Amino acid sequence: MNGLIDVKQVLTQILGFVLMVWVLGRFAWKPMLAALEARRQKIAGEFAEAEKRQTAADETRARYEQELRGVEQQARQRLQEAVAEGQRVAAEIHAQAQGEAQARLERNRDEIAREREEAREVLKEQTVVLAIRTAEKILQSKLDDPAQRKLAAAFIDEVGTLE
Repeated sequence: MNGLIDVKQVLTQILGFVLMVWVLGRFAWKPMLAALEARRQKIAGEFAEAEKRQTAADETRARYEQELRGVEQQARQRLQEAVAEGQRVAAEIHAQAQGEAQARLERNRDEIAREREEAREVLKEQTVVLAIRTAEKILQSKLDDPAQRKLAAAFIDEVGTLE
């Protein structure tokens, strides 16, 4: 079998293969494995960073939703306060208007009473004047009974027209 297989050539090929494995291992495989490991770590770091950012975004969204609910609650509360204030102001205005109407009604009653009293005074004065005139007429002329009755009736008619 020595003739078919050249031992030198096989040993050279084995030596060349071992040398190539050693050179590749030293200069190619280690840097390539280091590059692959660095890439794997970089990708893992990016996934971790993405997960942290997602968590932060979820927390921020939850905080904003909570703040939004708080703002909505404040808006409802302010609206209720404004409605209550409006009702209170309306009640005050109503009470004030009712008070003013009552005061105006009282002033009008007082004015009517005063004018009624003035009218009574005027009527009284006119009655006194008429009574004095009637007495003067009676004293100036002595009248018989029918004449006195006629004079009294005229006096009563005159008083009736003054009212």
